[in-house]
Amino acid sequence: MIKILIAEDMVMLRRALAELLELEADFQVVAEVDHGDDIVPKALALQPDVAVLDIGLPGMDGITAAAALGAALPDCRILILTGLGNPSTLRRAMATGATGFLRKDADPAQLVGGIRAVVAGRRAVDPQLAVAALEDVTQPLAPRELEVLRLAAEGEGTAAIARRLFLAPGTVRNYLSSAVVKLGARNRMDAVRIAREGRWI
Repeated sequence: MIKILIAEDMVMLRRALAELLELEADFQVVAEVDHGDDIVPKALALQPDVAVLDIGLPGMDGITAAAALGAALPDCRILILTGLGNPSTLRRAMATGATGFLRKDADPAQLVGGIRAVVAGRRAVDPQLAVAALEDVTQPLAPRELEVLRLAAEGEGTAAIARRLFLAPGTVRNYLSSAVVKLGARNRMDAVRIAREGRWI
Protein backbone atom coordinates (compact mmCIF):
# COMPACT_ATOMS: atom_id res chain seq x y z
CA MET A 1 0.00 0.00 0.00
CA ILE A 2 1.34 3.43 -0.99
CA LYS A 3 0.64 5.96 1.77
CA ILE A 4 0.08 9.51 0.53
CA LEU A 5 0.03 12.93 2.18
CA ILE A 6 -1.74 15.73 0.29
CA ALA A 7 -1.01 19.40 0.96
CA GLU A 8 -3.41 21.77 -0.81
CA ASP A 9 -5.12 24.83 0.64
CA MET A 10 -8.19 24.77 -1.65
CA VAL A 11 -10.63 22.45 0.11
CA MET A 12 -12.54 21.36 -3.00
CA LEU A 13 -9.37 20.55 -4.93
CA ARG A 14 -7.81 18.76 -1.94
CA ARG A 15 -10.89 16.58 -1.45
CA ALA A 16 -11.09 15.85 -5.19
CA LEU A 17 -7.43 14.81 -5.23
CA ALA A 18 -7.92 12.56 -2.22
CA GLU A 19 -11.00 10.90 -3.72
CA LEU A 20 -9.25 10.44 -7.06
CA LEU A 21 -6.22 8.80 -5.48
CA GLU A 22 -8.29 6.61 -3.19
CA LEU A 23 -9.79 5.00 -6.31
CA GLU A 24 -6.46 3.23 -6.81
CA ALA A 25 -6.50 -0.09 -4.96
CA ASP A 26 -2.94 0.31 -3.67
CA PHE A 27 -3.18 4.01 -2.69
CA GLN A 28 -4.11 5.22 0.79
CA VAL A 29 -4.40 8.95 1.57
CA VAL A 30 -3.23 9.08 5.19
CA ALA A 31 -3.24 12.86 5.63
CA GLU A 32 -4.64 16.06 4.14
CA VAL A 33 -3.24 19.42 5.21
CA ASP A 34 -4.02 22.96 4.07
CA HIS A 35 -1.01 24.82 5.46
CA GLY A 36 2.67 24.41 4.63
CA ASP A 37 3.74 24.50 8.27
CA ASP A 38 1.71 21.34 8.97
CA ILE A 39 3.47 19.14 6.42
CA VAL A 40 6.55 18.02 8.33
CA PRO A 41 4.81 17.34 11.69
CA LYS A 42 2.05 15.35 9.97
CA ALA A 43 4.54 13.43 7.85
CA LEU A 44 6.69 12.56 10.85
CA ALA A 45 3.61 11.26 12.66
CA LEU A 46 2.18 9.22 9.76
CA GLN A 47 5.28 8.29 7.70
CA PRO A 48 3.79 8.61 4.18
CA ASP A 49 5.59 7.10 1.20
CA VAL A 50 4.91 10.17 -0.92
CA ALA A 51 3.84 13.77 -0.32
CA VAL A 52 1.87 15.59 -3.01
CA LEU A 53 2.48 19.29 -2.35
CA ASP A 54 0.84 22.35 -3.86
CA ILE A 55 3.52 24.93 -4.59
CA GLY A 56 1.45 27.90 -3.40
CA LEU A 57 0.58 26.97 0.18
CA PRO A 58 -0.02 29.52 2.93
CA GLY A 59 2.70 29.70 5.55
CA MET A 60 5.62 27.63 4.31
CA ASP A 61 5.31 27.39 0.51
CA GLY A 62 5.53 24.05 -1.27
CA ILE A 63 9.18 24.35 -2.32
CA THR A 64 10.36 25.38 1.15
CA ALA A 65 8.23 22.61 2.67
CA ALA A 66 9.71 20.10 0.23
CA ALA A 67 13.22 20.98 1.40
CA ALA A 68 12.20 20.72 5.06
CA LEU A 69 10.41 17.41 4.47
CA GLY A 70 13.36 15.98 2.58
CA ALA A 71 15.63 16.80 5.51
CA ALA A 72 13.24 15.48 8.17
CA LEU A 73 12.00 12.37 6.36
CA PRO A 74 14.40 11.40 3.53
CA ASP A 75 12.47 8.25 2.60
CA CYS A 76 9.33 10.21 1.75
CA ARG A 77 9.16 10.96 -1.99
CA ILE A 78 7.95 14.41 -3.00
CA LEU A 79 5.77 15.39 -5.95
CA ILE A 80 5.02 19.10 -6.39
CA LEU A 81 1.92 20.42 -8.15
CA THR A 82 1.86 23.88 -9.68
CA GLY A 83 -0.57 26.05 -11.56
CA LEU A 84 2.27 28.27 -12.82
CA GLY A 85 4.84 26.03 -14.41
CA ASN A 86 7.98 27.89 -15.37
CA PRO A 87 11.53 26.60 -15.81
CA SER A 88 13.07 28.45 -12.85
CA THR A 89 10.40 27.09 -10.50
CA LEU A 90 11.05 23.58 -11.79
CA ARG A 91 14.78 23.94 -11.17
CA ARG A 92 14.15 25.26 -7.63
CA ALA A 93 11.80 22.35 -6.92
CA MET A 94 14.29 19.77 -8.13
CA ALA A 95 17.03 21.40 -6.06
CA THR A 96 15.04 20.52 -2.92
CA GLY A 97 15.17 16.82 -3.77
CA ALA A 98 11.61 16.64 -5.12
CA THR A 99 11.47 14.04 -7.86
CA GLY A 100 8.04 14.92 -9.23
CA PHE A 101 6.82 18.20 -10.72
CA LEU A 102 3.45 18.29 -12.49
CA ARG A 103 0.94 20.93 -13.50
CA LYS A 104 -2.37 21.05 -11.66
CA ASP A 105 -4.20 20.71 -14.95
CA ALA A 106 -2.42 17.44 -15.76
CA ASP A 107 -4.49 14.44 -16.71
CA PRO A 108 -5.42 12.40 -13.59
CA ALA A 109 -3.65 9.38 -15.08
CA GLN A 110 -0.44 11.45 -15.25
CA LEU A 111 -0.69 12.22 -11.53
CA VAL A 112 -1.34 8.57 -10.65
CA GLY A 113 1.56 7.50 -12.85
CA GLY A 114 3.72 10.23 -11.37
CA ILE A 115 3.11 9.01 -7.84
CA ARG A 116 3.98 5.44 -8.83
CA ALA A 117 7.12 6.69 -10.59
CA VAL A 118 8.49 8.72 -7.66
CA VAL A 119 7.75 5.90 -5.20
CA ALA A 120 9.72 3.58 -7.50
CA GLY A 121 12.66 6.00 -7.40
CA ARG A 122 12.11 7.57 -10.82
CA ARG A 123 11.35 11.17 -11.80
CA ALA A 124 7.93 12.41 -12.90
CA VAL A 125 8.21 15.77 -14.63
CA ASP A 126 5.75 17.45 -16.95
CA PRO A 127 7.36 16.95 -20.39
CA GLN A 128 6.73 20.51 -21.61
CA LEU A 129 8.24 21.98 -18.45
CA ALA A 130 11.26 19.71 -18.74
CA VAL A 131 11.91 20.86 -22.31
CA ALA A 132 11.45 24.51 -21.32
CA ALA A 133 13.90 24.10 -18.43
CA LEU A 134 16.51 22.61 -20.77
CA GLU A 135 16.05 25.41 -23.27
CA ASP A 136 15.97 28.21 -20.69
CA VAL A 137 19.69 28.46 -20.04
CA THR A 138 19.83 32.26 -20.04
CA GLN A 139 18.49 34.55 -17.36
CA PRO A 140 14.86 35.56 -18.05
CA LEU A 141 14.90 39.17 -16.83
CA ALA A 142 14.71 42.31 -18.95
CA PRO A 143 17.62 44.74 -18.49
CA ARG A 144 15.57 47.16 -16.36
CA GLU A 145 14.24 44.34 -14.14
CA LEU A 146 17.82 43.16 -13.65
CA GLU A 147 18.97 46.66 -12.79
CA VAL A 148 16.19 47.18 -10.23
CA LEU A 149 16.85 43.77 -8.69
CA ARG A 150 20.58 44.49 -8.47
CA LEU A 151 19.87 47.67 -6.49
CA ALA A 152 17.44 45.77 -4.25
CA ALA A 153 20.23 43.26 -3.62
CA GLU A 154 22.41 46.12 -2.42
CA GLY A 155 19.79 46.93 0.20
CA GLU A 156 18.15 49.85 -1.54
CA GLY A 157 14.45 50.41 -0.84
CA THR A 158 11.82 51.18 -3.45
CA ALA A 159 12.03 54.97 -3.01
CA ALA A 160 15.85 54.98 -3.20
CA ILE A 161 15.83 52.81 -6.33
CA ALA A 162 13.26 55.13 -7.91
CA ARG A 163 15.46 58.16 -7.20
CA ARG A 164 18.61 56.52 -8.57
CA LEU A 165 16.94 55.36 -11.77
CA PHE A 166 14.66 58.40 -12.21
CA LEU A 167 11.55 56.25 -12.05
CA ALA A 168 8.28 56.45 -10.15
CA PRO A 169 8.14 54.22 -7.04
CA GLY A 170 5.16 52.38 -8.54
CA THR A 171 7.21 51.58 -11.64
CA VAL A 172 9.99 50.17 -9.46
CA ARG A 173 7.46 47.99 -7.63
CA ASN A 174 6.16 46.75 -10.99
CA TYR A 175 9.67 45.81 -12.13
CA LEU A 176 10.32 43.98 -8.86
CA SER A 177 6.99 42.14 -9.05
CA SER A 178 7.72 41.13 -12.64
CA ALA A 179 11.15 39.82 -11.63
CA VAL A 180 9.61 37.80 -8.78
CA VAL A 181 7.09 36.19 -11.17
CA LYS A 182 9.65 35.45 -13.91
CA LEU A 183 12.02 33.80 -11.43
CA GLY A 184 9.28 31.82 -9.71
CA ALA A 185 10.30 33.45 -6.44
CA ARG A 186 8.27 33.90 -3.24
CA ASN A 187 9.20 37.57 -2.79
CA ARG A 188 11.84 40.09 -3.82
CA MET A 189 14.51 38.73 -1.45
CA ASP A 190 13.96 35.24 -2.81
CA ALA A 191 14.29 36.72 -6.31
CA VAL A 192 17.60 38.29 -5.27
CA ARG A 193 18.80 34.91 -3.97
CA ILE A 194 17.84 33.15 -7.21
CA ALA A 195 19.52 35.84 -9.32
CA ARG A 196 22.69 35.60 -7.24
CA GLU A 197 22.74 31.81 -7.55
CA GLY A 198 22.40 32.23 -11.31
CA ARG A 199 25.21 34.82 -11.21
CA TRP A 200 22.98 37.32 -12.98
CA ILE A 201 23.60 40.06 -10.42
